[in-house]
Amino acid sequence: MFTIFKIMFESLRLAIHELISNKLRTFLSLLGITIGIFCIICVLSAVDSLEDNVRSSFAKLGNDVIYVRKFSWEDSFEKWWQYIRRPNPNLEDFEAVREKCKGAKTTSFHAVIGFKTLKYKSRSASNVVVIGSTPDFSDMFSVQFAKGRNLTASEFNSGKKKLILGHNVAETLFERIEPVGKIVKMYGQKYQVVGVIEKSGDDVINVADFDDCVLISVASAATMVNLRSRFVMETSVNVQAKEGITMDDLKDEVTGILRAKHRLKPQQEEDFSLNEISMMTNLLDQVFVVLNLVGLFIGGFAMIVGMFSVANIMFVSVKERTSLIGIKKAIGAQRWVILLEFLIESIILCILGGLLGLALVYIVIELASKFAGFNMFMSWKNIFIGVGISIFVGIVSGLIPAIIASKMDPVEAIRS
Repeated sequence: MFTIFKIMFESLRLAIHELISNKLRTFLSLLGITIGIFCIICVLSAVDSLEDNVRSSFAKLGNDVIYVRKFSWEDSFEKWWQYIRRPNPNLEDFEAVREKCKGAKTTSFHAVIGFKTLKYKSRSASNVVVIGSTPDFSDMFSVQFAKGRNLTASEFNSGKKKLILGHNVAETLFERIEPVGKIVKMYGQKYQVVGVIEKSGDDVINVADFDDCVLISVASAATMVNLRSRFVMETSVNVQAKEGITMDDLKDEVTGILRAKHRLKPQQEEDFSLNEISMMTNLLDQVFVVLNLVGLFIGGFAMIVGMFSVANIMFVSVKERTSLIGIKKAIGAQRWVILLEFLIESIILCILGGLLGLALVYIVIELASKFAGFNMFMSWKNIFIGVGISIFVGIVSGLIPAIIASKMDPVEAIRS
């Protein structure tokens, strides 16, 4: 064990000596390793950051929630004509699920009734998404309020003309004026503002973005449009599972309730779709795998160039130290000692190149996070991958020169 540590120390000393005595040659040779590690880890870190951002966005919709909708999230394009003929999930469906579903912790209903214009005095906000919902909707989607409050149960049930503004809508209509308590006009009717929703985050895919929305009670929305109409943009019955209830069990229970409610015969297909976040995340898994492979493919070419460059350094190093190798073998150094010495030197050189590449990745990630407004990070997993690849390249690059050095005849080596 002591011998191995001594060899490692000697190899480290020789590797550092190689860097100091041949700075330009070593730098150019290790540039391929540095660029390769930079490309691979930069892409892996970018994909990991994107994946974390997207998954956290989808997590806001709830991993334990089923969405009963007309369209399926998996194959809506392929079966569009089939789905478009389906009825929208309605309040009767919501009531049936809420009353009969024993595996449901919370059940809510919401309807996106379209884009409307809101007015306050001379100011107006156009293309505002209007969402009519039941009382549990805000809790299920973790709606946070910057000002004011949520609608009360009585306001939801009675359909009083009160609403909650999204952040951008409030900014457009009121700027620095306090919006809570003010009266705005929408769809020819007067509504009182009772709350303002907090600004959504800067997620790449913000699936729970209420910045350009207003929330009203579903009873109030029913006075604007017919919620059964096919022209309503979206209606959804949202069912959250109780603790300990699996999503498959919840889906089976909801399916049975709605099939009975819609009086579907056993051989008939459902006229509704049950969606869950795992459908989205499964598709994302495939996308992120492809992106990671692209990063490995791009970085692989640079690594191959770097591998040959390091091998060239090691061949030169063996040539320059031929007489020294002969002396070591003459005084009793075994073949494995010589082989290990050059192999460790090659690995150390590649690790130095890899660490330089990781340092560049860190700098790029910090700059991107600062100026692009998108939070990026380099995980320990990717750091270990970068170091691991560097070690592998060092072994492959230094193996042949190390074998050649270990097989040298001591007499011939000393004479050369």
